[in-house]
Amino acid sequence: MKTTRTRTTGTNATRSSAGRKSSPRLPDSADRLLERFADYLLVERSVTRGSADCYLADLKQFFLAMPETALRPAETSRKTLHDYARQLGAAGLATTTVARKLVSVRLFYRFLASEQHLAANPADDIDLPKQRRKLPSVLTQDEIAKLIEAAGSAPDRFWALRSRAMLEVMYGSGLRVSELLGLVTSNIALADGFLRVMGKRSKERVVPVGQPALSAVRDYLSAARPHYAGKKTSPSLFLNHRGGRMSRMGFLKILRSCVALAGIKRRVTPHTLRHSFATHLLEGGADLRAVQEMLGHSSIATTQIYTHVDREYLRETHRTFHPRG
Repeated sequence: MKTTRTRTTGTNATRSSAGRKSSPRLPDSADRLLERFADYLLVERSVTRGSADCYLADLKQFFLAMPETALRPAETSRKTLHDYARQLGAAGLATTTVARKLVSVRLFYRFLASEQHLAANPADDIDLPKQRRKLPSVLTQDEIAKLIEAAGSAPDRFWALRSRAMLEVMYGSGLRVSELLGLVTSNIALADGFLRVMGKRSKERVVPVGQPALSAVRDYLSAARPHYAGKKTSPSLFLNHRGGRMSRMGFLKILRSCVALAGIKRRVTPHTLRHSFATHLLEGGADLRAVQEMLGHSSIATTQIYTHVDREYLRETHRTFHPRG
């Protein structure tokens, strides 16, 4: 019996040691960065929790294959990324698997660029297999109205004022969630009806704000913001319950609550509001270049995807209302 116990203990110790070798730890700084990347994926990119876990697993593999990237991700060179791409290609993996792993790396460096940690994005020119682009999900104008009305009708008056103002501004000006939450009180010109927005790669743009959004912001500023701010003096326009800047996850929770209150059954993400803004403008006859400017797209090719959404709307309208549709 003693011999058996000794062997078992020895085997367990060996297995434990082997387990530690097969799963080396990343530096704490890399772990913290991956946590922030996970928030970015869930809120900014609107991916599911399962997909986010896959992206994180791919990133951990990348960090372990290229250890210097885990220690100094902002200093990663294009050569390092191309070496990793060749490494994946030589490993005999399926093309779809290689593409997914490279997409994970590219998204990670886009995240770093959006957080202003990079002067230039080394992953911009990583070649990926061409895939058919998925059309963005949009809400109808009626659903948008129900969503905003539900936000403003919540029992908690201060929560309702803040939620309505955020949704009105996000949909009314087509902002990204990072742009919405990055607004400070001096960014909005209530008298002129314009917002100064800091977009991707620190590009500033000026976008118009409609009267419903301006009215909602005035109501929020007069009652709800002082309530949330308390004795704190944060410059952020939209505050959390502690008086600090609203986080991405905090906004996502508010949006989900508003969607439930509105009785909307399909999935709605922060980017759905931006997609809806662009689509509704084009449905109303807006010029594509003007929409590009308001969205802050550097290339009109990015904005053109909304013309495909608009064509789907026209096709559905024809199918529904034409006698031979």
